[in-house]
Amino acid sequence: MGVKITDTTMRDGHQSLLATRMRTEDMLPIAEEMDSAGFHSVEVWGGATFDTALRFLREDPWERLRELKKRFKKTPLQMLLRGQNVVGYRHYADDVVKRFCDLAVKNGMDIFRIFDALNDLRNLETAIKAVKKAGGHAQGTVCYTISPVHTTEMFASQAKQLEEMGCDSICIKDMAGLLHPYDAFEIVRAIKEVVKLPVQMHCHCTSGMAEMSYVKAAEAGLDVIDCALSTLSQGTSQPPAESLVATFEGTDKDTKLDLEQLTHLADYFGGVRKKYAAFEGNVKLDAGVLLHQVPGGMISNLVSQLREQGAADKLRDVLDEIPAVRADTGYPPLVTPTSQIVGTQAVMNALFGKRYKQVTKETRALVLGQYGQTPAPIDAKILKKIAPDARPITDRPADHIAAELKAARKEAGALVKSDEDLLSYVLFPQPAKEFLGWRNAGGGIEHEIVAAIAAALTHDQARAGPAAAGATIDGHMHDPWKMAGRQRALRG
Repeated sequence: MGVKITDTTMRDGHQSLLATRMRTEDMLPIAEEMDSAGFHSVEVWGGATFDTALRFLREDPWERLRELKKRFKKTPLQMLLRGQNVVGYRHYADDVVKRFCDLAVKNGMDIFRIFDALNDLRNLETAIKAVKKAGGHAQGTVCYTISPVHTTEMFASQAKQLEEMGCDSICIKDMAGLLHPYDAFEIVRAIKEVVKLPVQMHCHCTSGMAEMSYVKAAEAGLDVIDCALSTLSQGTSQPPAESLVATFEGTDKDTKLDLEQLTHLADYFGGVRKKYAAFEGNVKLDAGVLLHQVPGGMISNLVSQLREQGAADKLRDVLDEIPAVRADTGYPPLVTPTSQIVGTQAVMNALFGKRYKQVTKETRALVLGQYGQTPAPIDAKILKKIAPDARPITDRPADHIAAELKAARKEAGALVKSDEDLLSYVLFPQPAKEFLGWRNAGGGIEHEIVAAIAAALTHDQARAGPAAAGATIDGHMHDPWKMAGRQRALRG
């Protein structure tokens, strides 16, 4: 049986390369042709798209999903769900997770890729059950990273647990582009030996190894790979679909996709990309990630933080400090929100010249188990240094969060007109409040003008330099030093 391809152009492709700024109006004209291409699925939602739609695009993310579903009649739609974090940056109560999954299915979502930043599978339980109950496909995810405790056996064991939890498929998520081709082969083979589910792989091209990892993983029996159309591929995005289709053509891994049709689709998105030139990020290959293991987007954010403090010369110190902070905090994978937690703490350590002289509340919460169980236990001496006056929790973090929807509905009042509005409000209170108020008042400036103004402002900021532009996190412009208190996604 041939390898299948999930297309990520409408989600991770533009999230990785264009700061998540692609608008629904640029997706809809090509959607029906995408539907006929024969992809295993098309990723269109989740990750940073929900936040960005509300915060910057003046779009309702639920409406985007509904409009795309009208056009994708054959191809399943797919999203990235951050487990108990849903599509936000903190843990939400179980009632929020359950209602979100139910509404997502009702609005057109088919496949939910569910992950947790710490690979704490307890943080996936509620979402997996909710997706299954709603009739969706629950894809359990293992986040790939490198550390003394992350072994092939660990990844295979977690995949087996996800199967036992009721998942319909397994994904190996390589968000930093660290997965070595031969390790990919061994991990897929090990997982295939213990689970009877389809196995999918998601890699970023940051290090330059992703395409080779896909080929080796396919040799080990991988079922599905994530690709973006070539015009929104590579750099910090996924490998180009056309190249992998050509690679497997005529072999037992043949994807059976039409290269000419994919080229036509890629040409369309090549034109779309030009509209968002002002939001282009640093898309070059960064093989340095193989040494320091820090994703490219995270490095650019660290540089912005340091420049804001007039300490750009300390980047090397920060890169050296990150592995130490990561080891102290239990070797978390560097993905939302742990990448921001570890990175910001490393910056503070470097600036103050002493480890943990000042500690962010997020670092404190991480070592206290408030994000979940870390891959490795926290050393008692480190715990005492970071949080000397508190006792860690050992149960599921969401067990400490009271139901949220009822209180939120009362608080939002007439602002919300539907259950979907309510979920948007709970997940992103301030952006949703601004968007819903604007929408309920009849709109305002046409969204094309809003987009043009945003692009012009970003262009002016870029000319003024990185310090003026601020940190780019999840494609958002922020005051870099305030980032410690406002977690945003670098990826996925």
